[in-house]
Amino acid sequence: MKFTKFGKALLMGALSAGVIFGVTSCVESYTVGYLYVTGTVTAQSGNNGIISGYKIDHNTGKLTPINGMPVSSGGSNPVRAVLITGSRFLYVLNRGVDAAGNADCTPADPCQNSNITQFAVGGNGVLTPQETFYTQGINPFRLIGDTTGNYLLALDHDTIGADGVNPASSTNPNSNCSKALGNSLTTCADITVFQINQTTGRLSLVLNAQVTSVNNNNAPLTYFPVPANPVDFVMTSGYVLTLTATTAQTSYPYTGGGVVWPYAYASSSGQLTVSSNSPQPLTDAYTSSGLVSQGAAIVNASGVIYVLDNESMTIPSGSTSSFSAETYPGQILPYTIGTGGALQAETGGIIPDDPTLANPITLMVESKSKYLYVANEGNNITGQNSESGIAGYFITTSPAYQLTFIAGEPFGSGSGPQCIVEDPSDQFIYEANEYDSTVTGRVLDPNSGELDLLRVASSYPLQGPATWCLINGRTG
Repeated sequence: MKFTKFGKALLMGALSAGVIFGVTSCVESYTVGYLYVTGTVTAQSGNNGIISGYKIDHNTGKLTPINGMPVSSGGSNPVRAVLITGSRFLYVLNRGVDAAGNADCTPADPCQNSNITQFAVGGNGVLTPQETFYTQGINPFRLIGDTTGNYLLALDHDTIGADGVNPASSTNPNSNCSKALGNSLTTCADITVFQINQTTGRLSLVLNAQVTSVNNNNAPLTYFPVPANPVDFVMTSGYVLTLTATTAQTSYPYTGGGVVWPYAYASSSGQLTVSSNSPQPLTDAYTSSGLVSQGAAIVNASGVIYVLDNESMTIPSGSTSSFSAETYPGQILPYTIGTGGALQAETGGIIPDDPTLANPITLMVESKSKYLYVANEGNNITGQNSESGIAGYFITTSPAYQLTFIAGEPFGSGSGPQCIVEDPSDQFIYEANEYDSTVTGRVLDPNSGELDLLRVASSYPLQGPATWCLINGRTG
C-alpha cells in the first residue's frame, strides 16, 4: 500500500496523537500510595488479625487490593500500626486476648500472646513478616513512632508486679511505681521504648536510665512507669503526653480520661523523664464539675494537641461561644505545649462535636491545615441511626486554632469509623469502620472542605471489623 504525502502526514499526525494520549493516560493514571487497614476476620474464631492493603488510584481515589494481601497481622486482635520514616518497615501491635479468647483483658486476666510484629514493605506495597517483639508490661494497646524514625514506643495498660511476673495489685504492690512516680503509687502502667535498627528494622529494648529497679539489685528498669489507667498517649515536640482516667477502666477501648501527664522525651536516646508539671487535670466551662472525665483520645495535629471528650456539653444562652446555645454529645479541647510540657488552653476553649454524632474517637487535620475532621464511632449499630460520621471544621488563623463547622457536615461514613487518613496526593479521605467492616472513600474539596463520595465505588468490604488504618506514600 502506498500513501500520498498528504496521507502520510495525516497518518503520522494520528500516530503522534496516539502516542501523546497514551503517554498522558499513563502519566495521569498511577498508584499514588497505599492504604493499610488492620482488623479481624469475622468468619474465624480467636480474633485472628489481618492487614488488608489497597492501591490508591491518583485520578479517581479508587482502591484496588494489593496482590498478596491481606496477610496475617502476626497475632490476635491488632489495634495499632505504625509506618516509620522512609516507609521501609511497618509494625503492628497485636493486643492478644485473655484466657477465654476475649479482648477485655484485665490485670488479673491479662491478654495472652501480645506482640509487636515487624513487616518489610515491598516496592509494590506488599507486606512481608519479619520478626516478633514483646513489650515489658501487660495488656499493650497503643503504639507510636517518633519523627526521627529511630524509636518506637508502646503503651502497656498495666505493668508487671513486684515479683516481675504477676500483675501489680493491692496485694502485690509494685514499689517501682512509687519510686518512679512518687505519691505512694503502688500500681502503674508503663511505656516500653524500642530503638529501631535502620538497616534491618529490628527492635532493641531501651533501658530506663532514670530509674533502677528496687526488686532486681538496682538494675535499670526495662520500662518507663506512667500512672495507672492510661487511655491514650501522643508525641509532640520534645514531649510524650499520656492521657489517664480518673477511675479504674477494665473494658477496652478505654475511656474516662481526665488527666494528662507530660514526659520530656530525648529523641537522641529514647529516654523519658517525668516532667515537673505532672499531673494536669483537664478543665472546661460547660460541664457541671468543670472537669473533663470522659476523654477518649489525645491527638497531635499540626502542632496542636486535641483531647476528644465523650461527655456532653451544654452551651448556655448568652455565652460568648461562636456555637449555638444547645447540648452537644461531645467536645474537643485544643491546647498548645508550654514550658515543661504544660498544656495551654487555646483562646475560645472548648469546641463542640456535631450534635447528630456520638463518641468522637480520632481526628485529622488535612495537609494544608485549613480543615479538621473528627471521626465519630457512634453507638455500635449499623444503619441510619448509628450516630457514626465525620464532623468537619474550618480552622481559623485569627484567632488561631478556632474551629467552625463546615457547611454540609456531618459527612457520612461507614458504621463505627476507627481511623481517618488523607492520601499522599491530598485529594482523598479514607476511614475504616468496625461495625459494618468497610472502608469508605471521599473526595476532599480544597476550596470548601466538603467531603464528597468518590465517583467510583466509595465503599469497600473488609473481611471483618476494622481497628486501625494508615497511609504509605512510598510506591517504589
